Amino acid sequence: MATLHLHAPDGEHFLDVPIGQSVRDALDSTELRVRAACGGSGSCGACLIRYVSGAVTPLTVAEYMKINAAERAEGLRLACQMRLNGDAEVRLDHPAPPSEWKSIPLDDLLPVSRSLPELEHHIYGVAVDLGTTHIRVALWDRKHGKRIATRRGPNPQGIFGADVLNRLDSVRSHPGRGAEMAKLARSAIVQAVRDILARDVGEVTPMLAEIGQAIIVGNTAMLALLSGRGGNELLDPEAWQRQIECQPDDPAHWSSEWFMPHAEILLPQPVAGFVGSDLVADLIATGLIDGPPGSLLLDVGTNTEIALWDGETLHLTSVPGGPAFEGVGIRHGMAAEPRAICRVSATDDNGFELGLIGGEPAAAARGICGSGLADAVAVLLQAGMLRPSGRFAAPPGPDGFRLDPANPRSAITAGDVDAFQRAKAATAAALVALLRSAGMDWDQVRRLCVCGAFGRHLNLRHAQAVGLLPALDSCTVELYADATLSGCEQALLNPDARAMFSSLTAKTKTINLSLVDGYDDTYINQLRLRPLIQKV
Repeated sequence: MATLHLHAPDGEHFLDVPIGQSVRDALDSTELRVRAACGGSGSCGACLIRYVSGAVTPLTVAEYMKINAAERAEGLRLACQMRLNGDAEVRLDHPAPPSEWKSIPLDDLLPVSRSLPELEHHIYGVAVDLGTTHIRVALWDRKHGKRIATRRGPNPQGIFGADVLNRLDSVRSHPGRGAEMAKLARSAIVQAVRDILARDVGEVTPMLAEIGQAIIVGNTAMLALLSGRGGNELLDPEAWQRQIECQPDDPAHWSSEWFMPHAEILLPQPVAGFVGSDLVADLIATGLIDGPPGSLLLDVGTNTEIALWDGETLHLTSVPGGPAFEGVGIRHGMAAEPRAICRVSATDDNGFELGLIGGEPAAAARGICGSGLADAVAVLLQAGMLRPSGRFAAPPGPDGFRLDPANPRSAITAGDVDAFQRAKAATAAALVALLRSAGMDWDQVRRLCVCGAFGRHLNLRHAQAVGLLPALDSCTVELYADATLSGCEQALLNPDARAMFSSLTAKTKTINLSLVDGYDDTYINQLRLRPLIQKV
């Protein structure tokens, strides 16, 4: 990794950048994007930056064509053409207008080596992970198997509640709210696609007409709110063990609202209850059933979904883990994005070392994401500042305990710890319920796949110490940041995407935790901050 020292209108930034990555790609995952309209070919000449010093690649042909000799002498470069060979310093004097849509780091996605060479028309496709808190979108050239670009941004439905039950109840209580929520999600997805086309292709409306398929996966509630169908059933506990129909009543009219006139808009069916198609996409991405019996998958988020493969059956369940894992509902919580505290460790002088997404110093922290919260709880527990009950040994005051004394945005409150405890206890109790359903014990678990943005920065040892994950050998644990989107991408490049989903769904057995004897007792037993109780 190299350090990019960036001077911008809002101040100085220090970013961790992989060797060989362009400055444009490095900035596209932050709030300081460069202006662009050609996808990084250098043909638009819009992404001007000023080179100050450091190890970078030499000027390219595109730069000689777009930047005159006097400007080159002053250090002007194209951000898409200049790549880092080591630490470097640059100036960005004229960033692009602020946008909620940021590129997803390539390291978060799995490589996909498929294509559909037989396609002749409408060769482009869109993969969408419609999450409760965030939406992730990828645009593909399906014919040649090329990922054009990705985007990640907030789900605007969050104004009606951080969790799915609040949103579903809001739709039931307010006539017309359902159509409003559907439009919000649809508009956000289209906006993300337009952002990709404008910046990475250079054309918008003509390219929308070249999109032949869009596959949208999500938890059942998100699909119900998008399609306008299935929400009422989800509020009925008796329906939680059967498949919920989330297809629009009038598919032709519904598809016409997407501004992609030739696209088949595919919503793979949820499995049952709150277990959605996003979990099936995780199964596709990780190849869970290709692994040994005792393969376990955990998609941690606002709605946590879990799968256990026993060699013949996929035992599935979901649990309202709460938004704490995604930094929502926490005093200074934020998503796993640049300047979020994602790692916390103890120092020899009884202090704390903070790691920020993007590599900036602790003083630049804007808040704490889910993995940072898990780290903080574990480190405070180890230091004796938190008791196993979750209470602070000494009251931290109304503003909470500051991990960095100079930064109030690094504070952890008693309410934050409580939210984390409830989320991790619900998840642990659900894991135990699945093992009991399969007639298995912890010593039979051979593989654990942890999915979701929460998983990318997770410290395994800390997660095990507070009981979020079982005490398995580290070699059995695999972390996936964006498995759901990656699985959706694989389906997009398959000639029969429906069959990919339905073949996995046919192997499932869904567990409704509200009907599981002893689940509440197990949940209570898992509330304390200690390693997960191993007895099943």
